[in-house]
Amino acid sequence: MQERISQATFYRKCPNIVDHLTALGELSLESQIEPELVHLVQLRASQLNNCGFCQHMHAAELRGDGMSQQKLDVLPAWRELSCFSERERAALEWTEALTLLTHDFVSDEVFEYVHSIFGEDEILQLAQQIITINSWNRISVALRFQPKVED
Repeated sequence: MQERISQATFYRKCPNIVDHLTALGELSLESQIEPELVHLVQLRASQLNNCGFCQHMHAAELRGDGMSQQKLDVLPAWRELSCFSERERAALEWTEALTLLTHDFVSDEVFEYVHSIFGEDEILQLAQQIITINSWNRISVALRFQPKVED
């Protein structure tokens, strides 16, 4: 597939969107959430949104964080596997709940589970990251941004 509008053109013509989404994502620098968990949330949301550009980027970040390729390979099946920590599981549950709003509402059970692991501040910090990546995913998917992928 070809890009509909290039990433460079989008960045040039929509600098306010780029600046604001970048600033929102950078708030994570002040976050209590560890970078690996932020990258995991970003990758899972990107998978759910079928954003190849962001999947490529966040998988590379996770490998850079030290996550094994084997664990990355099984991320979509995280509910079935014991290799994901309780903290990762709660973050992934929250990611799916906030990303797949059209499938179901965010249930009280999901909120209470995630809140029991993260508490109020961290659950809001995770929500901020999920909102940000979902926005980037929608831009990238709509405009068909293409990552540099080796054959």
